[in-house]
Amino acid sequence: MKLLRIAVTALCVFALVSSTSSNPPATVKLDYVEACSCHLFCPCYFNKQAEHPYCEFNMAVKVRHGAAGKVNLAGAQYWLTGDLGNDWGSKKRAKWVFVTFDPKVSKEQRDALAPMILKTYGFEWGELKIQEAPVEVKHTGDIVEAKLGGGKLAYMKLKKLPGADGKGVVLKNVKYFDAPGNDGFAMYKSIEHSANLPGHKFKYSDRNAFLISLDAPVVAASPAPAAPAKK
Repeated sequence: MKLLRIAVTALCVFALVSSTSSNPPATVKLDYVEACSCHLFCPCYFNKQAEHPYCEFNMAVKVRHGAAGKVNLAGAQYWLTGDLGNDWGSKKRAKWVFVTFDPKVSKEQRDALAPMILKTYGFEWGELKIQEAPVEVKHTGDIVEAKLGGGKLAYMKLKKLPGADGKGVVLKNVKYFDAPGNDGFAMYKSIEHSANLPGHKFKYSDRNAFLISLDAPVVAASPAPAAPAKK
């Protein structure tokens, strides 16, 4: 694992979205595997507070298709682990998040994805760290298994809810934070949902989980600012 401390330039990658870029806006479809500490279904999507004074989550994300300017993002994978805390709904302040890019994601792809990630949620994070580790997602029948760093950093094993007809349960016409659109929440429950990151550990089972495909917020593609020259 390669852990990168947040520096001014790294914050700029996440915070700056250039409206004057000559590149066209990004149009990107994302596939999420998500679980959190709330019981099914997570009340964060209908209220301004979680079930508890915290909502500890894992999200494994893969770009199904899309580009930002000339940067092809298809196939890029990343993982979000964090806690929304208790003020995300009322003050737009969330507690902490680790953004982990798969090693195969190029610098250009990371620069393009970073502002989309922040804009999807629109929060000010009390702690934000960037790291790099392999992201794996495997679908086997009604089971989805996702691993970060081989499962040592974070892990999800989820089971699909069968529904009355045995074909699953999909919740539609519900907004996913600030994403402009989605295909519906396909309901799952966690068999295990855990994280083991520096300063942050949690483990849950039989809690909220779902799969969802959503449209990333449209942002203009712009390169990360260069680091200041050494004197």
